[in-house]
Amino acid sequence: MFKYLFVGLGNPGAEYEKSRHSVGRMVLQAWVKTPGKEADFSPWILDKKINALSSKGDVLGTEVRLILPETFMNNSGKSVKPLITSIKKAHNLVVIHDDVDLPIGKMKICFDRGSGGHRGLESIIKAIKTREFIRIRIGVSPKTPSGKIKKPDSEKIVDFIIGNFKPTELEELKKISKKAREALAVIASEGRERAMNEFN
Repeated sequence: MFKYLFVGLGNPGAEYEKSRHSVGRMVLQAWVKTPGKEADFSPWILDKKINALSSKGDVLGTEVRLILPETFMNNSGKSVKPLITSIKKAHNLVVIHDDVDLPIGKMKICFDRGSGGHRGLESIIKAIKTREFIRIRIGVSPKTPSGKIKKPDSEKIVDFIIGNFKPTELEELKKISKKAREALAVIASEGRERAMNEFN
């Protein structure tokens, strides 16, 4: 039985695989592909019961399960609900997702926060009836030369998040994806407080 459930949010399908909204999926896909010395994962399989791609793994001696919902973003909770059946289990749920309030190259770990308007998070909160779970927020907004966020206008935000990363942005994403995976390993082995102290 797994101790932690790691959920990579995104939209399924080839057309979305490099989109900003699918950054959570990208992080976990990269981890299973190149797990490193601290982790070992089974290949992805489609779990029809939860309609998600699923991989089981060992991260520094802790059993984890990784899932990528095969629903579209606003139905992500349907894949999570059968696996998170109590508040106690929710405390060991980690959702990796895109965040337009952070610039590309930044990430933040948080716990027990609102959805911030993110449809995938809204769906999960509604499905499991609690917001007491861990998130790893991955920045997807471009920066000005001075380092300020160039956040899209609210009426253009949907087009922005389902649009693809630029090639230069994908390079920066590789670095933050590696950092996110290191944070996941610390969460699995030492808990969320330690990870928040180290990576925030």
